[in-house]
Amino acid sequence: MKRRNLLVILSAAALAFALPAAAQQGKYQSEYRLSTVVGTAFPWGKGGEIWGKLVRERTNGRINIKMYPGAALVAGDQTREFTAIRQGVIDLAIGSTINWSPQVKELNLFSLPFLMPDYAAIDALTQGEVGKDIFKLLEKNGVVPLAWGENGFREVTNSKHPIRTPTDMKGLKFRVVGSPIYNETFTALGANPTQMSWADAQPALASGAVDGQENPLTIFTAAKMHTIGQKNVTLWGYVADPLIFVANKEVWESWTPADRKIVKEAAIEAGRQVIQLARKGMIAPDLSTIAEIEKLGVNVVTLSAGERETFVKATRKVYQKWSKTVGQGLVAKAEKSVVARKQ
Repeated sequence: MKRRNLLVILSAAALAFALPAAAQQGKYQSEYRLSTVVGTAFPWGKGGEIWGKLVRERTNGRINIKMYPGAALVAGDQTREFTAIRQGVIDLAIGSTINWSPQVKELNLFSLPFLMPDYAAIDALTQGEVGKDIFKLLEKNGVVPLAWGENGFREVTNSKHPIRTPTDMKGLKFRVVGSPIYNETFTALGANPTQMSWADAQPALASGAVDGQENPLTIFTAAKMHTIGQKNVTLWGYVADPLIFVANKEVWESWTPADRKIVKEAAIEAGRQVIQLARKGMIAPDLSTIAEIEKLGVNVVTLSAGERETFVKATRKVYQKWSKTVGQGLVAKAEKSVVARKQ
């Protein structure tokens, strides 16, 4: 009897060793829900597609990621996404620092007006000590950060006239995202900001209920915004919108160490590709994206250094106020990183 029991135990052990580690755990879901705000027509959504494909291939289907664009898992409310990740409503996300800033105040760093003058400045922050500090803060807030991506510099557009000075913005109604710093920034420039989701913004622009908006040029082109009245673009680079690849903590811990490594490496690779897509045609000498927008009959204004400075001065009080919210130590570290950046 003892011999038979021993054989059963040995057979079970042999079977366990023969099975993949994931199967031994028995905790893997048939599908993991990935939240993004936009679909695959945009670099942001494309990043989700790339991430899911890489993970599925490299885990031999053990981890199957399904993307839910339009922030569909939170009924389109972008600002609820971070909370939903912590609660387990969302398993994975590629999120905007803007949308998550109501829950993690330090993420407002990237929304400080005119902190980052160029792409090298974005890299100095996300790929340096500031980026590491941000990831530690996200971990303390209950999610697992994996990689950086990018939505790009947010440029201002409108249906009325070219914008070269703050005076040109006076009285215009702009759709802005749901973070108070954007309301305050546009108010400081004399504009009339109104917060609404991206899903609501497009029909509002088409109907003329709002005059303009601010978004990366990849959003402008993919959404064909020239067809909904946005005939004026000003390249002012007032804020950038880094993206962060994250996982729900419980989901992350349910995977084997080997699978976690795969998911993280795939996120880093997808993030790198998203950044390339977000910047394509917008860095000299390749300005093809800007040229394509001009061919659509859109008036593109590039501010001179002096013109840009008038916007910097007009929004300085907003910058100073929100530096206290973000944390002056983190802001000081970011400012030093920008000054020391390699261009």
